[in-house]
Amino acid sequence: MDDQTKKLLKECNVGCKMALQSMTQVEDYLEDSELERAVEDYRREHERVEKETSRLLMEAGVSEKDPSPVASASSWITTEMRLMMKGDCHQVAKLMMNGCNMGIQSIAKCQNECSDASREARQIAEGLIHTEEDFMGRMKEFL
Repeated sequence: MDDQTKKLLKECNVGCKMALQSMTQVEDYLEDSELERAVEDYRREHERVEKETSRLLMEAGVSEKDPSPVASASSWITTEMRLMMKGDCHQVAKLMMNGCNMGIQSIAKCQNECSDASREARQIAEGLIHTEEDFMGRMKEFL
């Protein structure tokens, strides 16, 4: 597996881990059953991509990249502060949309930097971007 493929798969993997951490963090604030269902649907998709990228990295003998402790802590604190101030479905939707936007930017940037990555890695990245865009669109109805 070439370096660009490894880098792109790692970025997708860590992005899914960050998304899953955020979804877990907002669980207690999901009072709307439709919002809860939407978050659960996208949780399953992120889990699927995280497992797929983990498998590919493991098969190549590459260790997974964990989210940066600073990024994780910053995200956790920001989310907690916003939810403590106003923990309703509108705020959860905003937080999820912000996370989607950050994920899209991060993966798209890595895609551009890793233009020679394998077709499979590029397809995974493109699929994850599409998932983030869909999730963001789904969250709009809760604003």
